[in-house]
Amino acid sequence: MNEPGREIEAKFHVQDLQAIRQRLLDLGARQLKALHLERNWNFDTPDRRLQQGRQVLRLRVDGRVILTYKKQRQVFEERTEIELVLDNPEAARHMLEGLGFEMVLVYEKQREVFEFRGLKVMLDEMPFGDFVEIEGPALESLVEAAIKLNLVWEERASSSYLSMFEELRERLKLPFHEATFENFKRLPPEIREKIEWGVADSKLAAPRSAS
Repeated sequence: MNEPGREIEAKFHVQDLQAIRQRLLDLGARQLKALHLERNWNFDTPDRRLQQGRQVLRLRVDGRVILTYKKQRQVFEERTEIELVLDNPEAARHMLEGLGFEMVLVYEKQREVFEFRGLKVMLDEMPFGDFVEIEGPALESLVEAAIKLNLVWEERASSSYLSMFEELRERLKLPFHEATFENFKRLPPEIREKIEWGVADSKLAAPRSAS
């Protein structure tokens, strides 16, 4: 039996998000939530204790206000997750700051959510790339879904969106601290061209050497 609050998830960077969407529809997936904008605030202690412990404390606004705590387990796909639905994002923010947490990242995301064979599949348009997240109770079902969607399981991403953005900020010397669409849109083309991740679309992924 799966533990309450336990989830297994896998994330893939893709070049053709619309092809994945069409594949989902062709396979009979059901849309759970239409494309919508999410705004997220991540919090941590001043000494980044949560990040060091592979934990996330996030406040999300997407029509609802959701406070989420996540902790990554030994296997990076497995997480413990607890969510609370709140009414007032500003009150929640002040409460977290009063408890000693500080806001470490603001990021935006365009997300569409599907149900596919008992799993949740999220199509995410981030300011720095397009991603597919698959979430469910069993690792085997995630692997099967990835294969059905023509995603290369070995090319899944092990980093969170927070870690990806921090890596980009350091590598490209980005002049801002918020991962918003407007901030990335203002980057010079020669900087945007350097934003790259491994590709998981099976037709676009680089061939892997035979062992």
